[in-house]
Order: sequence, then C-alpha cells, then structure tokens
Amino acid sequence: MAQVLIVGGSDAGMSAALRIRELDAGAEVTVIVADAYPGYSICGLPFFLSGEVADWRALAHHSTEELERKGIRLLLDHRAEQIHPGRKMVRVTPAGGSIREVPYDRLLIATGAESARPPIDGLDQAGVLFLRWMSDSFAMRRFIEQENPRRAVIIGGGYIGLEMADALTLRGLNVTLLEFAPEILTTFDPALGRLIRLELESRGVEVVTGEAVQSVERDAGRLVVRTASGERRPADMVVVATGVKPSSRLAQTVGIATGAAGAIHVDRSMATSVPGIWAAGDCVETWHHILEADVYMPLGTTAHKQGRVAGENMLGGRSEFKGTLGTQAVKVFDRVAAGTGLWSAPAAKAGFQPLTATVTVLDHNPYYSEPADLTVAVTGDRESGRLLGAQIVGHHRSEVSKRVDVVAAALFAGLGVESLCDMDLSYTPPLSTPWDPVQKAAMEWCSLRSDG
Repeated sequence: MAQVLIVGGSDAGMSAALRIRELDAGAEVTVIVADAYPGYSICGLPFFLSGEVADWRALAHHSTEELERKGIRLLLDHRAEQIHPGRKMVRVTPAGGSIREVPYDRLLIATGAESARPPIDGLDQAGVLFLRWMSDSFAMRRFIEQENPRRAVIIGGGYIGLEMADALTLRGLNVTLLEFAPEILTTFDPALGRLIRLELESRGVEVVTGEAVQSVERDAGRLVVRTASGERRPADMVVVATGVKPSSRLAQTVGIATGAAGAIHVDRSMATSVPGIWAAGDCVETWHHILEADVYMPLGTTAHKQGRVAGENMLGGRSEFKGTLGTQAVKVFDRVAAGTGLWSAPAAKAGFQPLTATVTVLDHNPYYSEPADLTVAVTGDRESGRLLGAQIVGHHRSEVSKRVDVVAAALFAGLGVESLCDMDLSYTPPLSTPWDPVQKAAMEWCSLRSDG
C-alpha cells in the first residue's frame, strides 16, 4: 500500500490528493497543511473582505470533514521543515508541538507562493497588510472592523491590487492605488489597462502610475506613504499587493533544481530532479503552450491541473501537463478584463512578428436592452497568420471571460486568426451579434494584414 505524502493543502495539493483517492482507494494519502484551512479558495479573499461573500467558510472547495471522509489524512497547523529523501522522511513542526518525522513512499511538494516583499522601508508596522492566506484575510477584516479606517493606500496595480481597490471602496473607504509601472495591469496592453483605470476613477479611486514607493512612515500616529518624488500620502491602512514569489525553500533543502524566478523545475509529468518527488502549483515553473518554454506564471487554474497530473503520475500514471496560456480574468466594479496568450510586446520579445487589431463594438444587438461597449484586441503573427492571443475589456454582463475562452480554445487547437472567423459561435440578440465581437476583431486583423 503506497504512502503518499503531500506538502501543501491548497489548489495543487488537494487536487492531487483527490485524484489519488479516485484512482486508488487503498492508497494512504496524508496532506501536511501549514494552517487550518485546507482547500480554500484564496482567489475569493477580496470578495470576503468586500462583504460580497459573507461567510469565509463558503470559500472552502471541500470541508475538512468531506476530505477526511474521502480518506485523506490531514495534518493541520504543521509546517514541513526538511526532506530526507534517503530515508523518505519529512521533518515537520506542529504548531506548539515538538518536531516529528512523517514517512512517505512518494512525495509531492505543493507549497504554493508567498507575498513578495518589495524593497520599501516600514512594511512591518501595524496597519500595513498583505493578502495571501486565510489568516491574512482575517487580520485585515479584524483591522477594518476594529480600527474603522477611512483612507487606504494600495501599493501595486495588479490583479489583487485592483480587486482590493474594489473591495475597500465597497466598504466605504477612500482608496488610492499606487503603481510603479506606467499603467496598471502590466500583463495587458496599456490601452486596455487604461479602460480599467477609467472604471476605477469613475468609482472615486485615485490611481497614480509611474510612481515608486520609497517608505511607509508614521506621523502623529497615522501612516504616511512616501514616494520617490517626495509625495506624502496619509493612510489609515496600507495594503501591499506587489505580486508573489514561489515558496521553494523546502525543495532547495535537498538540492531540487529550480529555474525561472526561483520556482521548482519540473518536467511535463510534474516530476522534480530528485527521484520520488513531484511538485505542482504556484511553487513550480509552468510550461507555456505558445512559447514552448518554462515560465513562472502562478494561477489557480494551472495549480488544479498540475496537481491532478502529479497525483495520477505518483501512482505510476503517464499523464502530462499540456501547458498554460496565462488565461485569466479580473472583475473591477462593473468591468471585466480578460486575456489569453500573448499580446504584442511579449510576442515581439519572443521573436514573432505581431500584428494586433483592436475593435470596440456592442456586446449584443442594439435593439435589445442595455447593449454595452466591448473592446477586443486580437494578436497574431503577421507572417504566418498564427493566432497568438487576445485581450478583452467590457461590462461584467458581456460574457468577457467566456469570449476570451473561445480564443484560448483556438490557441490550444493551433488555429490561425482567420479560423476565428469560421468558427460556429452561438448567437441570440440579447447575448451577441451574428458576427461575435471576437470574430469582428479577427476580421479586422485579417483586413489589416492584407493592407500591410
């Protein structure tokens, strides 16, 4: 009977554990969880903090009781400190307890990622908050309820920064968002990022770009965020949302190879460089379907898939992770931005000859109520006609994320831009137009290519 040990109880770890139980009811599956919240949706934390999700327990994909009924042994509040591959043991420290060792036949490292700490002075004082784990959300909610802050400064204009700007505004705070880059949403074409910026500003969020934060100080009991230009912005709370980095220290204790951004290097079966040890999720490199190279691109959807592949292969399977396109979406108030694949700048960097066509059209027939503008940018290789990616911004009722999924499917199928025009997409006047907006952008791309 195989003893399978998984370090990490979030998306990848729990997906692996559940897949193992599906395939082998006799396998002994133990999951070491650093906190008391296995299998929770970390992506849902901003919505818990906004009040849109009233009960944090609703964020659990599976309750602890459900997992245990499935035969998964949970070691909660245990932190893995050291792997001993020769003896097939992992040294762990329980909260408030003594060091112990847990045996394994096969091991999965699914330690996830941790908040990146930018080189800013003063991040350790009260009122400066990060958001990565359940405990972070409890600390932030407790601070809001007890301290009754009125003004918040958010450092970072990525997905979490935008979602927290939305969440804190909904809670009645005055919010300022500071981003070092020239525009928010740095994974998007700046023109589309500006559309989300306009949505933030229309809701009263002050957005400041191209401004580096130097320090967080305290003046007369109040926090002050000082920028490199000398600006001083008072705040009752500061949220640091400057991205994440892979939590790969445990793997490094046994010399497991690392790669991009210090993430664990794995092959397509999710095996590491040490026999008998696999890794998956936000702690590992990810194979990019278009670039055909390993990148660091932590996403919950990817973690679930990688965990499932790893779990199957730990039982002797031959599953393969097919790669990522970086497909993702973010909702900011009434707007959604979604993207997949490459836009022009990274495509050019990768050696393609990118051509991007951008159209702004109505999301459905104008004679039906409340049509809304939808901006669609399709990028393809000018020389070969190969589809490279798309980015879409529109109202949250405009099926933005599902429309970008059409492009993601086409990318996985290896289709060209012109093939988007031939796809048989659904139509009804309340939801679309006879030529779907994605197809209108593809037609514009073909026209630009012909003219060029």
